[in-house]
Amino acid sequence: MRRLFRFLILLTLLLAPAGLAVAQTGPQRTDEIEAELVPMSRWAAPGGTTVVAVRQAIAPGWHTYWRNPGDSGGPTTLTWSLPAGVRAGDIVWPLPERQRLQGLVNYGYEGRVYLPVPIEIPADAHPGSTLSLRVKALFLVCSDEMCIPREMTLGLDLPVREGVSPHDRAHGDAIARVLEQAPRPAGIEARVSLENGVLTLSATDGPLAGGDPGPAYFFPFESGTVDHASPQSGQWGPRGATLILNAGKRLSEEGLTGPVAGVLATARGAFEISAVPGPPLPGASGSGALAALDDAATVPGSSPAPTGVAVFIQALLFALLGGLILNLMPCVFPILAMKAAALAASAHDARQSRRDGLAFLAGVLTTFLLLAGVLLGLRAAGEAVGWGFQLQSPPVTAGLALLMLAVALNLSGVFHVGAGLQGAGSGPLSRLPGGVGAFFTGALAVVVAAPCTAPFMAFALGAALLMPWPMALAVFVMLGLGLALPYVAISLTPRLLSKLPRPGAWMDRLKALLAFPMYGAALWLAWVFGNQTGAEGLGLLFVAGLCAATGLWLIGAGQGERTLGRPGVIHTTVGAAVLIAALGAGTLATRVPVETNGAASDTAASDLPSAPWSAEAVRSALAEGRPVLVNFTADWCVTCKINERTSLTTPGVRKAMDRAGAVYLVGDWTLRDDAITAELQRHGRSGVPLYLLYRPGEGRPEVLPQLLTEGVVIEALKPRP
Repeated sequence: MRRLFRFLILLTLLLAPAGLAVAQTGPQRTDEIEAELVPMSRWAAPGGTTVVAVRQAIAPGWHTYWRNPGDSGGPTTLTWSLPAGVRAGDIVWPLPERQRLQGLVNYGYEGRVYLPVPIEIPADAHPGSTLSLRVKALFLVCSDEMCIPREMTLGLDLPVREGVSPHDRAHGDAIARVLEQAPRPAGIEARVSLENGVLTLSATDGPLAGGDPGPAYFFPFESGTVDHASPQSGQWGPRGATLILNAGKRLSEEGLTGPVAGVLATARGAFEISAVPGPPLPGASGSGALAALDDAATVPGSSPAPTGVAVFIQALLFALLGGLILNLMPCVFPILAMKAAALAASAHDARQSRRDGLAFLAGVLTTFLLLAGVLLGLRAAGEAVGWGFQLQSPPVTAGLALLMLAVALNLSGVFHVGAGLQGAGSGPLSRLPGGVGAFFTGALAVVVAAPCTAPFMAFALGAALLMPWPMALAVFVMLGLGLALPYVAISLTPRLLSKLPRPGAWMDRLKALLAFPMYGAALWLAWVFGNQTGAEGLGLLFVAGLCAATGLWLIGAGQGERTLGRPGVIHTTVGAAVLIAALGAGTLATRVPVETNGAASDTAASDLPSAPWSAEAVRSALAEGRPVLVNFTADWCVTCKINERTSLTTPGVRKAMDRAGAVYLVGDWTLRDDAITAELQRHGRSGVPLYLLYRPGEGRPEVLPQLLTEGVVIEALKPRP
């Protein structure tokens, strides 16, 4: 018995390593994760390369991390113990998912995940032998509440045989699919530049050439390269795509000192790129905006891009509603009031009313299409512009101010274009007889409506600028139809027309009264121009306005002389000369150097301490635990100015801001600012106003209504339970 006992002890000691090896193969489990080392092929061939994978089965509510974990976490690491001559390569990382947690965004995996690793087999491996592969895997497994490091030693005994091995029945096909879809180099050339905290990443050729690549997203290999929580936007062109990214903390502090490497994921696949510092590559923009990718969307490359039909229909409906509501916006009042007077003048001539109504509709739609064409063309050329872009140009603002002045002088009877009451209440172009005047009234209505953004318009225009151009133009047509619909409906309804008062002396008084809103519009545009160019430019514009008024008065005097049977040539000639002088003064005014628009709007900050908006300012305030109220505005945006006076700078709002410890940031879009344009696009907007309220610990800001009230702002600033 003693000898038998000694024999059993010796046998146990001899078999202990083998028993340990057997115990290390197969799945290893904890409450959060199950892991296992599995093969893609049934055996390995001498001198070849086989693939094994660390299979993860992650419990619901938990996740592990990619090679760059994002704002927090840590990547899975593997430490190998291999037989002599066997070498393990790097992990072939599958495309990660974006995981948002409060104000952070991480990159990682949920559910079942395979991390493939190539294994080089030495040529002297003997067929019939078995390779004992061991790896110490360290996982950081996290939920929304906690992170737990889990270390497991995984093992696989892989047979060695001659010949090509078929796939492992249990895991071979799944690992092969991961390898096929994993990011890989694909002959893509890339460049990157850094300016004012914004990275411009362009990539061309290879699989990116040949049209819209669909939704795109850049996953950097190194943390701190980009701000992971910020949305990404960009343009596509005939050879590739350009992405606009907010720089991360490391890059903001150290600057761009070398290549930026990572994965560019598109609807065509995911590709490893290394962008060297340099200007944007030609052909990487100019054909349209890249589709936006929100947090709820699937990462590009993992599924087909959505068709967008539902979004298109929704954009059409919202555009129609937005156009209807645009009739109630303050910037459109003067034109529509004048057109109502013209409608009353022709109310008892059904044929003329129908003609004017349809001509007005044609003018609105034509001008909307022209404006949309220019806007889409500029964006396709890579320009960062949005709705109201024309008023960011001082020459356009000056020209519109002088046009509004001419309209007002015409309404005041200083000079005349055309004759008769059919043109009552219209401007110089719209005073032309018949349908031509109605057409130009529609065009003028669109021009003065540009500074306004009505409810529902924001979504419609934001979606339109991401659609193919035929769909985008259809959205703009629906917007114009909504603007013109009330007037057209009345002009085509005889019963409604018959209830309007007949023309008479009251129309002349109404026409004179309607001149004053146009004087106000001219003064407002002059104020906008002064904010864009400064006192010198405003002074020259005043000279141009004075010369224009004098010239038009002289022309009007010449018209009066002709009604008395006199030639009136002198007045007309001198008036034309003075108008030429007005044109010269206006040209000089637009050539004044534009003042830098980097500070917050004075009017917006008059009663509430403010600072200029920047992504870094938002992050800094949130890091201090303070809410952030952001006001994207422009001096030419009438809705913005009304909201600021009535709802953003009141004593009640200031007290609410003080109680909340909130920071007030102003993004002034009066002049072109590409960073603000990109931020508007990230929130699906193409113009101002846009009001965002960031709260510490929350990932997404709350978007406040475009038409604010003091109560809405105060309620939003209250702490949540």
